[in-house]
Amino acid sequence: MVRFGYKASAEQFSPTELLDFTVQAEESGFDSVFISDHLQPWRHTHGHAPAALPWLGAALARTSRVTIGTSVLTPTFRYHPAMIAQAFATLGLIAPGRVILGVGSGESLNEVPLGTAWPEPKERFARLKEAVTLIKQLWAEDRVDFEGTYYRTEKATVYDKPETPVPLYIGASGPAATRMAGRVADGFITTSGKGHDLYTGTLLPALTEGAGKAGRTLDDLDLMIEVKVSFDHDADRALNDTHHWAALALSSDEKTGVEDPIEMERLADALPVERSAKRFIVSTDPDEHVAKIQEYIDMGFKHLVFHGPGPDQSRFIDVYGKEILPRLRTRNS
Repeated sequence: MVRFGYKASAEQFSPTELLDFTVQAEESGFDSVFISDHLQPWRHTHGHAPAALPWLGAALARTSRVTIGTSVLTPTFRYHPAMIAQAFATLGLIAPGRVILGVGSGESLNEVPLGTAWPEPKERFARLKEAVTLIKQLWAEDRVDFEGTYYRTEKATVYDKPETPVPLYIGASGPAATRMAGRVADGFITTSGKGHDLYTGTLLPALTEGAGKAGRTLDDLDLMIEVKVSFDHDADRALNDTHHWAALALSSDEKTGVEDPIEMERLADALPVERSAKRFIVSTDPDEHVAKIQEYIDMGFKHLVFHGPGPDQSRFIDVYGKEILPRLRTRNS
């Protein structure tokens, strides 16, 4: 069964607004809500960056049905992995079966301002792999002695943990971390709008390879993709709403070494709106919109989390719940 989620844009809205949107998303038929964990937003002006851990507890208390998780949190610099194991075990007890820990290797925008010397991708991957190993060990065992390259524990115990561990998903856009997700994770997270060849030619084969090494198939994992969508009956509005998130359209070369939201905002605002829109499915026709989303489902993704870029999120949730989700469920029933 394909599931459909709502992306609570922590970089764009206050924590109280996000809670209201989460409640509305549940009422509008979304199956899940995911929030990122940013220390700093992509833009300084009207930017937000609520801490994910306390927000998750509040969101779970305000809702009763939707699954809620992180897309994604970095358990390697600002947090010790054992703290994340403890926090999500607690959340799993508070709301059994409704919590997902999504992790990734991080972004310099969130870590360098706190004094982290930003390492090369090889080290970031190694840290993530070690952190995931430690988190899973703390959930499975008592009195954990762990001696890694980056983290260590001595007789550490997570005392309060649910009978069934919280599902752990790994977010990735390259083959190495994707293979790791296939081997050790319960789910895989990636984002849309990067060209179909990346998914069909690189990521999904790497995920299959990793799963095979662990004696698993893709049916054993939740394949989640954050789909960037801008749907509105007003074509100009649908197009221009994407500009708030123009930073997503910056190339790696353009944003490498940029850790200041003010500078990131300057670079993003210099882009034409046509370029910012390239990362999004922009449409005024619900059937056309659904057809473009369906391409990701046909690739094999089972859990689509929709990120609407506009300032009126209540409108987005209402329209999506009425016009898009029913069409998607009919096509995939």
